[in-house]
Amino acid sequence: MERARATGARILVPTGALLGLDAVRAASEGKIRAVTMVTKKPPAGLEGAPYLVERGISLAGLKAPRKVFEGSAREGARGFAANVNVAAALSLAGIGPEATRLEIWADPGIDRNTHEIKVDGEEARFSMTIENVPSENPRTGRIVALSVVALLRGLVSELKVGT
Repeated sequence: MERARATGARILVPTGALLGLDAVRAASEGKIRAVTMVTKKPPAGLEGAPYLVERGISLAGLKAPRKVFEGSAREGARGFAANVNVAAALSLAGIGPEATRLEIWADPGIDRNTHEIKVDGEEARFSMTIENVPSENPRTGRIVALSVVALLRGLVSELKVGT
């Protein structure tokens, strides 16, 4: 951010695998009391994450959903950088990486990467859920690439929808 300010550059963060970042950004113009995100992924989408490796947590043979992380978006982004960059985007749109709360679950009963978001603000309270089809890389969803294309098209389009 400092380098962008100093050079006049802009940092563009696509919506990625989330929905509703416009609503979160709008709510953050007022007062947001809390933002929480619960991410659920098939075990293959989380296997090998630094947080799990450092703690010796294996998801092989998992038979039931297991909460593998609970903490701030900042902590989650560090420990699961390839898995929950959506938490970073959400925290940038809202109340920041320390105040945004995150839970991560490995769930062998699902086949999509799921993100449930709840926002409690003075001007609005809302919740959102998205279920993304994983790409060839099970850590990310197919919609992420489409989000980047949409962001780039919005830079040159005559009509831009959303903030």
